[in-house]
Amino acid sequence: MLLFAPFIVCVSALILDYLIGEPRRLHPVVGFGRLVTALEKGLNTAPDIPLRSLFSGVLAVLLATVPIMALAIWASVRLDGLLLMLVQAVVLWLAISLRGLAEHGRAVAAPLAEGNLDVARKQVSRIVSRKASDLDGRGVAAAATESMLENGADAVFASLFWFLIAGIPGVVMHRMVNTLDAMWGYRNRRFLYFGRAAARLDDLMGWVPARLTALSYMLSGNRKLAWQCWRKQAPQWDSPNAGPVMAAGAGALNVRLGGPSPYPSGVKQRPILGGAQEASSTSIEAAITLVRHGVWLWLAVVGAITTLIFAVVYL
Repeated sequence: MLLFAPFIVCVSALILDYLIGEPRRLHPVVGFGRLVTALEKGLNTAPDIPLRSLFSGVLAVLLATVPIMALAIWASVRLDGLLLMLVQAVVLWLAISLRGLAEHGRAVAAPLAEGNLDVARKQVSRIVSRKASDLDGRGVAAAATESMLENGADAVFASLFWFLIAGIPGVVMHRMVNTLDAMWGYRNRRFLYFGRAAARLDDLMGWVPARLTALSYMLSGNRKLAWQCWRKQAPQWDSPNAGPVMAAGAGALNVRLGGPSPYPSGVKQRPILGGAQEASSTSIEAAITLVRHGVWLWLAVVGAITTLIFAVVYL
């Protein structure tokens, strides 16, 4: 039973996600976001002084994560048996968002397929930071498809990976760091130095999960094209982790992503990723399916490895 516990917990968390989805009220990630917003306002008082801003960012990361990590470690040490598995399943369920990912993607895909561009723009503005009002139909579809692929890595696969590696402390730490990077990891005047510690820590914790996610996308789609895009296009992307994930995902779907994108600060020229097909409502749904297939693949691998270990040790 103990040997199969991680596999059982992963399956249980995914079932909870499928049946319930994200909590509509009192979500701990939302509460954590409010906490760190107040923390940033109190500490990020000198963004134009690099060393002071950098030190404040490191202090903010420590203040935000250490108390919660202490609680997570305490729970892992003090709890055992079925109670520990139950707590692990709930924590992992709160960290992953497979159902929420699909809901956000389909909220864009449905009006886009019906030709209702205004509604599609409004929905995509909730999941990307681009200037949605300047996006045409292809731009909306590309933005949503990219979000499905990238957030599949951050909100699903990385959480599963860190739970399997380090239990409750691992998944909690990753979710906190990823949230800090999402809130502070901007390369603008206010966060250039303050958010650097959170951004680098997120890059470090996401390095292995991102490449395992890219491998999962490759194995679940057009393998040859996904590998070519991963190898040739990913190094051109400015993010060391998003590059492999999005390049492999775009190749697996044979969809063209990247290119110029409008942001509030102006148009950002990004490298082209993927294949020849234009992004559309169909590519959004295909990206959701690709993430789901990757999850089934991970469960199959974890189950097979666990069974093999059991056979070697006990048979």
